[in-house]
Amino acid sequence: MNRNHLFGVALALAFAAGQAGAEELTGTLKNIKDTGAITLGYRDSSIPFSYLDDNQKPVGFAMDICYKIVDAVKKELKLDKLEVKLNPVTSSTRIPLLANGTVDLECGSTTNNAERQKQIAFTNTHFLTASRYVSKKASGIKSIDDLKGKSVVSTAGTTNIKQLTEANFARGLNVNIIPAKDHAEAFLMVETDRAVAFVMDDILLASLVAGSKDPATYVISTDAFSKPEPYGIMLRKDDPSFKKVVDAATAALYTSGEGQKLYDKWFTQKIPPKGLNLNAPISPELKAEFAKPSDSPDPESYKAM
Repeated sequence: MNRNHLFGVALALAFAAGQAGAEELTGTLKNIKDTGAITLGYRDSSIPFSYLDDNQKPVGFAMDICYKIVDAVKKELKLDKLEVKLNPVTSSTRIPLLANGTVDLECGSTTNNAERQKQIAFTNTHFLTASRYVSKKASGIKSIDDLKGKSVVSTAGTTNIKQLTEANFARGLNVNIIPAKDHAEAFLMVETDRAVAFVMDDILLASLVAGSKDPATYVISTDAFSKPEPYGIMLRKDDPSFKKVVDAATAALYTSGEGQKLYDKWFTQKIPPKGLNLNAPISPELKAEFAKPSDSPDPESYKAM
């Protein structure tokens, strides 16, 4: 076999390998490469995860995470530039728009649970919420047991009032449970001392405290009425190559310490447009999750180390 023939065989093999490499690109990554664009789904009022600022520009904790994913995708596909398109989504449209290819990532405050994982996929958890209570510091309430025999409010028709009712029975607290028509009315009851505490998702309590007349008056409990519920960035199901890039990007962000800095930016400092400070330091459970990132929908898997 002469040298020219060997060179020809080597060239053919190299060409075939190159073609195989090109053919490996599938799903979302292929679409992004072909179009030169990636589409992010955003929420208009999911503070501080994804919402519109004074200039009607989507900002927030989840948006910042999504932009880190965009950088990783751009690097993975070796693109000089990658156009980012922004598409609004709501609670009812977010999953259909993701499934039909309108958006590639949903950047918001969507709970990762087993039911949703039948339709779509999630990357590593970026927030954990739980059902807690807010009370006035002056009331001296330090634990759920301290609510014994007192009046406690929660919003009618929520899982939170159900959890409060269950805890009341299970612990024999003899709490007077007051159902409020909405979160604003419930918080007002604590503000005007008609109830000692208000039970609700901790992040919603944080935003109510931040917007109150005197945020320093209130404290949100460490004790919780529920297990942690994970929030994650959504992506399409059955797209392993894209999920691999997204998971690697979020894991790198959370384990590097940059995730904690991003968290502090949105949860412990003044945020646009009104300069509110949610004053919600990172929980031990989320700190443990950032150290060992996971996309698990199981609340049992999120425990502080």
